Amino acid sequence: MAIEGKQATATSTTALRRELRDLVQAQLRALLTENNLPGAKALLRPVTPPDIADAIGGLPDTMQVLAFRLLSKDEAAEVYEYLDSSVQQVLIEDFKRQEVLDIVDKMSPDDRARLFEELPAALVRRLVGQLSPAEREATALLLGYEAGTAGRIMTPKYISLKEEMTVDQALMRIRRLADVTETIYYLYVTDNTRQLTGIVSLRAIVTAQPEDKVSDLMKRDVVSVSTSEDQEDVARLIQRYDFLAVPVVDSESRLVGIVTVDDVIDILEEETTKDIYALGGVQSGDDDYFQTNLLQVAQRRVVWLLVLLVTNGVTGAIIRSQDDIITQVVSLTAFIPLLIGTGGNVGAQSSTVVIRGLNIDRIRSGPFMVIQREAIAGALLGLMLAVMVFAGTALFNYPLTVSISVSISLLAISILASVAGASLPFLFSSLGFDPALMSAPFITTAVDMLGVLTYFMVARFMLSYLGT
Repeated sequence: MAIEGKQATATSTTALRRELRDLVQAQLRALLTENNLPGAKALLRPVTPPDIADAIGGLPDTMQVLAFRLLSKDEAAEVYEYLDSSVQQVLIEDFKRQEVLDIVDKMSPDDRARLFEELPAALVRRLVGQLSPAEREATALLLGYEAGTAGRIMTPKYISLKEEMTVDQALMRIRRLADVTETIYYLYVTDNTRQLTGIVSLRAIVTAQPEDKVSDLMKRDVVSVSTSEDQEDVARLIQRYDFLAVPVVDSESRLVGIVTVDDVIDILEEETTKDIYALGGVQSGDDDYFQTNLLQVAQRRVVWLLVLLVTNGVTGAIIRSQDDIITQVVSLTAFIPLLIGTGGNVGAQSSTVVIRGLNIDRIRSGPFMVIQREAIAGALLGLMLAVMVFAGTALFNYPLTVSISVSISLLAISILASVAGASLPFLFSSLGFDPALMSAPFITTAVDMLGVLTYFMVARFMLSYLGT
């Protein structure tokens, strides 16, 4: 009951915040329409930066610029980091040069690097050249790493300590750097060559005696990632160990940055979105799908639809080749959509659980055991469906030949679809293809053709023994 109460409270809080965001956005739009800029500024003053970003993002382009100019410089830089990349680009195009520099220079390096990925190369070069020396160096460091790696998403703003420091000295350093670092909850210990030697928590520092040494408080067994580590693997690592941040080291084990949990949340959302799009046969790209040009949307979707069009042509040819048996028992055609639909659904279910297991690294028993398990599940599903369909066809007085043919075919197609759905993701993964993108259309192709062929083979066999 306590858990249910917490969930209900969380749901109501989320709904309340959504209502508040919509209310702020509606009032902001009305005030800007009336050109009541003082009222709009007063409206935004008590609102948090993420909610301001949501409110501005829902406005027309011309109003977005106007609303953003109402913010103070410090608030504008913070709000800017929460805006969607498409809104960020719109604002940059309408800002004056100094306004852009004031905002971009105050952004955290990782958010700035993410923004620069979306901007034209010429504009990026100009912006980088006009940043302050420290921010230019930090940005160039991140942009020097390949996209999608720990090096690209890390922030170089962290606090490092030395083993010989006392707690009092460490606290002085923390106070001095707290305002310019990403997080202070984890403190990293390095030697004179910047090699990572240990980690100490802020809790350990503030609860120790002033004269205690950092070397006595730190843990030397540090979990770290390399700059070339895939960002999704970094996210899984932080998720697995419940870290707030993980240190990033270069090829010489020198500490160069940290990846924080807020970045991981964005990565998990991004990767999950890509997987969901891929399962639907949609190549999402790296931009916001709902902000993409409709022609590009159609181009991305049409590829697999053309594959399925060809597949349906082959399936239709198989059906036409069975004209003799269809003429003999016309009622067989009534169940073709049922069989095709069942095969597609069963295959999609199996492929979904296997692809998700691959993506979150939960499969431990090996491909054969997983495929065997899904085959058994498919057999059980097929058996239940076959019994229900047999009873239904008998109730509506279908010929016994049709009832048996459909029931046996359902069992066979369910097993076939389960095996295809479980095995194809492993196959495509081993070949270096994205299993989420490749599996869905190929499962549909295989199940449609083999399912219909199986159905008519079973029906032909039953007719030869039972007649019509």
